[in-house]
Amino acid sequence: MARLEARDLYRFYHSGEEETAALKGVDLSLSAGEFVALVGPSGSGKSTLLACLAGLDIPDGGSVLLDGTAISRRSEAERAGFRARYVGMLMQSGNLIEHLTVADNVALPAYLAGRRGASGRRELLDRLGLALRAPALPSELSGGETARAGLAVALSAAPVVLICDEPTAEVDTETERAVVDLLQEEAARGTAVLVATHSDVLASRAHRIVRLDDGRVVG
Repeated sequence: MARLEARDLYRFYHSGEEETAALKGVDLSLSAGEFVALVGPSGSGKSTLLACLAGLDIPDGGSVLLDGTAISRRSEAERAGFRARYVGMLMQSGNLIEHLTVADNVALPAYLAGRRGASGRRELLDRLGLALRAPALPSELSGGETARAGLAVALSAAPVVLICDEPTAEVDTETERAVVDLLQEEAARGTAVLVATHSDVLASRAHRIVRLDDGRVVG
């Protein structure tokens, strides 16, 4: 059984009388331990697809299934509950709460999900090279540290599915390598990993590449 599955997803946006189809019948499945790169030009629907898969947005047609359970037609509270327990989400921005330290940001989703103890959080920060930055506020982090801290937050509750939107955008080569290494490690641990990216380096390290263009899977 697929860990995460999209079946015939459609998503429309409206501006006045204009209608834009962001997703046009997208099918996608992701298995445990699989690392999939989602690629395509800007505006192809990648971020919309990730939002629907994570339960942050509701598709206008089709369904999203998590371990065989349909989540796309549930209430916002139910979708948030599924997300807290099973899905780690790294967005392009807004991953850190500004008035919390790195350590507290990482602790929050784990606390809400009841998944990982303090020792697990320390290990995660150490793996990401952030152990010494645990007391820092987000405003005190470099760009690379912010990217790694956001990934730590996404992983802190030990999710079964990890969804990342451009995790290596605007970071240096060393940080990109560290992030990609961690994504591979997570897949090896059995996490289903889906990453939208423009990075050829990241895509080359994935198990499989899915191409999205004009709201459709093309390869």
